[in-house]
Amino acid sequence: MSSLRILLRSLAVAGLSAVLIAPASVARAEPTPAELTKQIEKSSTELERIVESYNKLNEDIKTNKATAAKLAARIGPLQAQVEQSRADVGVLAATAYKTGGLHTARALLEPGGQSSLPERLGTLDQLTRQRQQTIAGFTSSQRKLIDEKTQLDVTLARQAAQAKQLKAGKKKIEADLARLYELRRQAYGRATEAPAKPGSVGSAPAISGSAGVAVRYAYGAVGKPYVYGAEGPGGYDCSGLTLAAWRAAGKSLPHNAAMQWNATARISRGSLQPGDLVFYSGLGHVALYVGGGQIIDAPSPGRNVTKRDMDIMSIAGYGRVR
Repeated sequence: MSSLRILLRSLAVAGLSAVLIAPASVARAEPTPAELTKQIEKSSTELERIVESYNKLNEDIKTNKATAAKLAARIGPLQAQVEQSRADVGVLAATAYKTGGLHTARALLEPGGQSSLPERLGTLDQLTRQRQQTIAGFTSSQRKLIDEKTQLDVTLARQAAQAKQLKAGKKKIEADLARLYELRRQAYGRATEAPAKPGSVGSAPAISGSAGVAVRYAYGAVGKPYVYGAEGPGGYDCSGLTLAAWRAAGKSLPHNAAMQWNATARISRGSLQPGDLVFYSGLGHVALYVGGGQIIDAPSPGRNVTKRDMDIMSIAGYGRVR
């Protein structure tokens, strides 16, 4: 056997031996339940921020739709005014042509008759002013109509861009949710929490007034699933739950945590009362305070509305619904 063949055989045997004795630890280890839980918490926090941005976009679209409707309602009467002004100017022009504008002016200025020259000049001046006012009314109405139409076009264009952005945001949320649910499956054996047993959090405390209505509503929502963009009754996201609870009490809140922060009055922790809102760091999460240091909130995708201690994470501040 040639020395080259012996060398090649030796190298092959050595390579095979290395593969056989390589430690098993080189293979990728599966993440532990603790590692999966950490990933789930991180993904949930990031996803909730995206959901709240999605909700804000929805609120902006609602505002723009309302603005567009008001503008459209104003354009109708303005259009009618412009058309009437055009008709009025046309009548003035036709009358001047038929009666002979110069002849009328000359008759007013010629001596004779009972009217004095100043009176005749005053009549002519009044006719001139009336005509100028009619024409000015036509041009101002026309300018206003053009301005309103321009505003409407800008609003509708913004609305179309937002709708496109909303569609893209929804796609991203759905993809992120699929990944999150898969992580939950690996960690807990199922993608979503099992429904809570009825009465598992006890009865709502006896609180009077509109705050009591909001708190009782929140207790009734415990165990219902987190559903992004939802405001009940089958499911909720965080700002959707606080919105729905206070809507039941006759108060209106926007469907976004940061916007709810702006819509409520600032209070201190020591002033907290049931029905107040608790806002968390970055204004990406909001919950309803129910007393005794407890909140009810829609925590995150895959979980259900729950009652828990309010110090779940860093608190940004507290709000009272006005």
